[in-house]
Amino acid sequence: MNSNEYFHIPQLAKRKKKAARFRLLTLMSLIASVTFLVFFLSDMFFKGYGAFTQTYVKVPVNINQKTAKFSHLAVDRKEYGFAVSRAWLRGLPNRIKENPSWMDTQEERWTLANSNVDQYIKGKYNRLKPKQIEKIKQMNRDGKVERRFNNIFFKKGDSKIPEFSGFMASILGTVMTMVITMLIAVPLGIMTAVYLEEFASDNKFTQMIEININNLAAIPSILFGLLGLAVFINFFGVPRSSPLVGGMTLALMSLPVIVVSSKAALKSVPDSIRQAGFALGLTKWQIVRDHVLPISSPGMLTGAIIALAQAMGETAPLIMVGMIAFIPDISTSFMDATTVMPAQIYTWSGMPERAYVERTAAGILVLLGILLSLNAIAIYLRKKYTKTW
Repeated sequence: MNSNEYFHIPQLAKRKKKAARFRLLTLMSLIASVTFLVFFLSDMFFKGYGAFTQTYVKVPVNINQKTAKFSHLAVDRKEYGFAVSRAWLRGLPNRIKENPSWMDTQEERWTLANSNVDQYIKGKYNRLKPKQIEKIKQMNRDGKVERRFNNIFFKKGDSKIPEFSGFMASILGTVMTMVITMLIAVPLGIMTAVYLEEFASDNKFTQMIEININNLAAIPSILFGLLGLAVFINFFGVPRSSPLVGGMTLALMSLPVIVVSSKAALKSVPDSIRQAGFALGLTKWQIVRDHVLPISSPGMLTGAIIALAQAMGETAPLIMVGMIAFIPDISTSFMDATTVMPAQIYTWSGMPERAYVERTAAGILVLLGILLSLNAIAIYLRKKYTKTW
C-alpha cells in the first residue's frame, strides 16, 4: 500500500473531518470571546467617556452680604437657577473666603452646570423644559457654555448631586485597603507555602491542611465577608467600613490563592537544585533561601499580583463589612470610614439619576484600567525574572 492509498482510508478521512470541525469550533469560540470583549469595552467606553468632561455655564452672579449668607440667592433663580449646580452655590461662601475681592460684585462668572444641562450638552436624556433648552441654546451660541475636563471626578468623593460626585475617595480607599491586604496576605501566603512544600512532613495533618487550603480557594467570597464581620468587627472591634477591616477581610480571601500559586512555583524548581545544595554541604534553610526562593520568586510574584487584582475587584465581602456606605469625604487614615471602587460603582449603578450612568461606566473603565495594568505588570515581571534552569 503506497502513501496515497494509506491517507484515503475511510477512518482517517473521518478523523481528519472531526479534527477540522474541532479546529473550527475552537476558532468560533475565540472569535465569540473577542467579540464579546470588544462589545463590552466599546459599550463601557461610549457610555463612560462623557463623565471625563463637565459642562460649565457663564451666568451673572450677585455677591453681597446677603447672598454670601444665602448663596442660593446669588443667581437669578427664574432665569438661570435651572442651569447652575446646587453644589456650586453651596460652595460659594468658601469661594468668597478664598477670593475676598468677589464681595459686593455683580458680574458674569463661570459656574458648574446642573446635571440636566450637562446631559443635554452631551446629547443624552435630560429633564429640561423647552424654554430652558432654548435658553441653553442661546447661551451656547453666545459662548457661555463650555465643556471642560472633569477634575471633580478625580478630586472629590461621592455626592448626592450627580455633577459634583467624584471617584477619588473610592480610589484612595481601594489603595489603602489593598496595602493592608498585601502586607498581610503576601508574607503569610508565601511563608505558608514554603513551610508546607519544603519543611513540613508528608503526613495526614499536612495533607488535611493542603486540602482545606484548596477548598478555601474555591468557596464564595461573601463567606469571607461574613467571617470578617464576625471576627474582626464583632469580636475584635475593628472600626466598620475602615480600610483596616476591609484589607484584613480581603487578605483572608487572598491567602488560599497565594498559597496555592506559591506551592506551584516551588514545585516547579528542579530537584537537582536542592540535591546540588546538599552535595555542597548547605543546610535546608540555606538551599531554600539562596536558591529555591530566587528561582520560584517570579511565579510567586505573579500569583500574588493576580490574587491582589482579584481582591481589588471584589464587592461581596466588602459589603458585609460596611464598605458600601455613602462616603463624601476622602479618607486620610486606615481607621476612617471609606469605600472602594467596586462598591462605589455598585452604589452609582443603583442611583435613579441618568447622570450616574456615565459615572458608573467611567468608574468601570478606571477599575479595568488598574486591573489590566496589574496583570500586565505580573506578565512583565514573570518574563523578566524567569530563568531557564
